[in-house]
Amino acid sequence: MRQRILWNHKWAFTKMADSAPVTLPGKWDFVNIPHTWNGIDGQDGGSDYYRGTCWYAKGLSRKDLPEADRYYLEFEGTAATAVLYVNGEKIAAHEGGYSTWRADITDFLKEENVIAVAVDNSPSDSVYPQNADFTFYGGMYRNVSILAVSASHFDLDYLGGSGAQITPVPGEDGSAMVRVQTWIREPAGQLRILIEDAEGNIAAEKTVAAAQEICEEIRLEKAHLWNGIEDPYLYTARLQLLPDVDEISVRFGVRSYRIDPEKGFFLNGRSYPLHGVARHQDRWEKGNALSKEDQIEDMDLICEMGANTIRLAHYQHNQFFYDLCDERGMIVWAEIPYISIHMPGGRENTISQLKELITQNYNHPSIVVWGLSNEITMGGITEDLMENHRILNDLAHKMDPTRPTVMAYIGSCGSKEDIVYLPDVISYNLYLGWYEGATEETGPILDRIHKDHPDQALGLSEYGADCLDWHTGNPRKGDYTEEYQALYHETMIRQIQERPYLWATHVWNMFNFGADQREEGGGKGQNTKGLVSIDRKYKKDSFYAYKAWLSKDPFVHIGGKRYVDRIGEKTLVKVYSNQPAVELFVNGRSVGVNDRDNLFFSFEIPNEGVSELKAVAGSCVDTACIRHVEKENPAYIMKDPGIILNWFDITADDVHFSLNDTIKDIFTSPEAKDAVYELLASALPDRNDPNPGGMFNLLKTLTVLRLANAQASGRFGKKMILKKEDLLALNEKLNKIRKPDAE
Repeated sequence: MRQRILWNHKWAFTKMADSAPVTLPGKWDFVNIPHTWNGIDGQDGGSDYYRGTCWYAKGLSRKDLPEADRYYLEFEGTAATAVLYVNGEKIAAHEGGYSTWRADITDFLKEENVIAVAVDNSPSDSVYPQNADFTFYGGMYRNVSILAVSASHFDLDYLGGSGAQITPVPGEDGSAMVRVQTWIREPAGQLRILIEDAEGNIAAEKTVAAAQEICEEIRLEKAHLWNGIEDPYLYTARLQLLPDVDEISVRFGVRSYRIDPEKGFFLNGRSYPLHGVARHQDRWEKGNALSKEDQIEDMDLICEMGANTIRLAHYQHNQFFYDLCDERGMIVWAEIPYISIHMPGGRENTISQLKELITQNYNHPSIVVWGLSNEITMGGITEDLMENHRILNDLAHKMDPTRPTVMAYIGSCGSKEDIVYLPDVISYNLYLGWYEGATEETGPILDRIHKDHPDQALGLSEYGADCLDWHTGNPRKGDYTEEYQALYHETMIRQIQERPYLWATHVWNMFNFGADQREEGGGKGQNTKGLVSIDRKYKKDSFYAYKAWLSKDPFVHIGGKRYVDRIGEKTLVKVYSNQPAVELFVNGRSVGVNDRDNLFFSFEIPNEGVSELKAVAGSCVDTACIRHVEKENPAYIMKDPGIILNWFDITADDVHFSLNDTIKDIFTSPEAKDAVYELLASALPDRNDPNPGGMFNLLKTLTVLRLANAQASGRFGKKMILKKEDLLALNEKLNKIRKPDAE
């Protein structure tokens, strides 16, 4: 029978080797798996984390292995490419940092062996991802196992899959037909199929002769449906090769769903609106080398917020986390890391990563869509890009006819571009109110896209605003305060509520995550749009805004707990709760009861001395403290080495241009355009290019100041920190240029 040996302990590790060792190295360091070499330098900013080849090595004695016919090494995640050596001989390689892969090492084993793996996260022109707003951590960062099996076994050689696919189809009479497909190496004897319910009772069974490929259907009477977060009921298919040859267990859920362009998502025949978050897989000073406990905590936080859907971006996540999604009833968008910039040499890698994603995750009832790419039109749309997507779309439908395909489009991608019509359902990443425009513009833009695509369901795949530990009583776009992030999400929630046609909405992001190239808002090395800090120790106020909307567990939370010192004679206190009314007490005295007004409660109170606050909502109580100060606490004001000026430091009027005007508006005046090009040419497309590409569609919505400040991180073109006096000089020039439409 099959045996699995977890093989994580004490691997030798180095960055310095040039070739595979044939004896166990004596001078290398020792690490335990999961492991990444970028846990620190991938999150500290500077875009200088180590990207190269590192080596792992471990001794293996044949006498320590259980008796078996074949031995496989299984790697659940090696980022980004890996080459496996046994006793110095190359026996296997894998390209792609997020999926499981295996190698049969049986014929290469001696009595004493050295297993070595060269893992490489160097820049590449053929392996995705290469251009994206997150750190590409290197390492052997998920479990490594030895699988010992008989000669006859469920297939371990095809794309890291289990060797079985389960397809349940619920019937109108309450039963379900369960199609069981298996692939067997050197088949012999019989295959027994046992369907067990969640309590371990046998609900159905069937025995057939073993064959290389088997497809059988079993009727499941009175099928218990997998019903999302309310009742995520799971069955287990136990597949046995008899007599006592091999056995695997595959969990599955019986459910049906559809995605309606006008009415959104339906689960098991009933409307089931999807609202949740996107998740990256990293943590503070751990990178992507997570423990099971880390992943359980992530899921607990997502569930506490009340989400019922997760976009697992932008790559295949750990099988353990997909299992958690099944167990907790999450509706999942799973995708490959075909992201940002199309690489002509990367087509085969997109195909192999999609094949692995579908093969390894087919049985998860939580997954409802296969994601083909994310913001891929950022560098423009070519015929090669289109052909790549047509191939992926057809491949997904061929491998899995039961699930639709989806793409996430950057906001600058026109809704009438051919590529938007390609997948079954679509979603847009829109950051109105942060990178460009006003938050209130999001809804009307979604309405326009929806009108352009009446036959395709539309979702909101990313939206968000960065915040750090800065605070203000007057929040404004771009200030990186916790108060603005909360205000932004309150506004977004109201707009989403008004649009039931949205098939799913996903906040970007549930957690702050590593993005080593970022240096903005006073922080380094992180994307700070998370509702929770990267170390999971602090839930931002925006987290509680969503909890008030989505969670059914009674709670109350006073906002602004970190905003203690406040100026002015009066101050605004926000309270988040899902209860029908909230009463606020200041120093023991009630200042009133507010009824639920579209989820959020606000109280304007006198700001005098020290105020002890207590919010009461039913049986729920929360407390906080604020105090009056004469001047703004400097600890609350953003300190960003990349920010030379703030918008409010700039001289501007309604008639003349300034740094506060958008690139789009600046380009309406040849004189203003020339002035901006003098300073920001490296961030802008060639001024003579008639087709500057999709990225320019984003750039043109930024103000000149925003674009100049973004250059400190090199996000648009060459990294460059401009001098304050240069920007003020440019603003003075623009102040002398009259706007064409000025009265």
